Amino acid sequence: MPEHKKPLVVVTRKLPDVIETRMMELFDTRLSPDDDPMTQQQLIDAVRLADVLVPTVTDRIDRAVIEAAGPQLKLIASFGTGVDHIDNKAARERGIVVTNTPGVLTEDTADMTMALILAVARRLAEGERLVRSGQWKGWGPTTMLGHRIWGKRLGILGMGRIGQAVARRARAFGMSIHYHNRRRLHPDIENELEATYWESLDQMLSRMDVISINCPHTPATYHLLSERRLKLLRPHCYIVNTSRGEVIDENALTRMLAKGELAGAGLDVFEHEPAVNPKLIKLDNVVLLPHMGSATIEGRIDMGEKVIVNIKTFIDGHKPPDRVLEGLV
Repeated sequence: MPEHKKPLVVVTRKLPDVIETRMMELFDTRLSPDDDPMTQQQLIDAVRLADVLVPTVTDRIDRAVIEAAGPQLKLIASFGTGVDHIDNKAARERGIVVTNTPGVLTEDTADMTMALILAVARRLAEGERLVRSGQWKGWGPTTMLGHRIWGKRLGILGMGRIGQAVARRARAFGMSIHYHNRRRLHPDIENELEATYWESLDQMLSRMDVISINCPHTPATYHLLSERRLKLLRPHCYIVNTSRGEVIDENALTRMLAKGELAGAGLDVFEHEPAVNPKLIKLDNVVLLPHMGSATIEGRIDMGEKVIVNIKTFIDGHKPPDRVLEGLV
């Protein structure tokens, strides 16, 4: 590519104004005219022309899309942490580098996880609906009773950046920290978090009061909380998921919640989003959010800045800092 020629960067969704403006300054940028997800054909049309594609987690960059790419496409700079929407193997075969934006959403997602733990245990959504309905008759000694979280056991599934940030918050709320992870943490981190490691996920699940899902969606974690594992949970247990909906068997979860076999759930993500199981929507003992765990202005700008750094580093002939490596997908 001649030095004077700016790379053609195609952005699939509306990004914060400050990020779009900076991209326009640095690159030959085609912004999304609206904020609707691209169809597969639109993605194919984009990769045929683009030097760099900037997709989001709502864009399915599968093998068909990647194989349709022109030879000039050398970088997919995804706006987001999760990369399960990209066929990384197909990209590698075509010599296309994939990057993401790790780290910048840690605190925001951990905040939302803690908020959901509190919301579901203390029945915040139910209480809010009661007030709005006009049916609230005033304070009563046995009205809207939830459960305290102080002293309860929190089992964290996935102890990466976000899982550790959740653990720090939960400790401040007096919770006992337990975790299951592909790899055990360094003893110094375990000691800092006062965290108990469980090599056996099954053994951990059967002993917890709250489960927080903070692992990525990969082939290995699809339905990691299967119906069999969900049945290991005790009836008073709450589940919170701010990771990916595919990690839980949503139909099995819904059935158990409806039968009272679980105390409740706080879900920011769903298995087939934006579709949500209608039976789940009808339940009072769940808090449902529209995948907004990372939705802060500060977080979105930080994500955009990481995308720009990844693109700029790549076109300057260096390895981008946030390459997605084999084994992480």
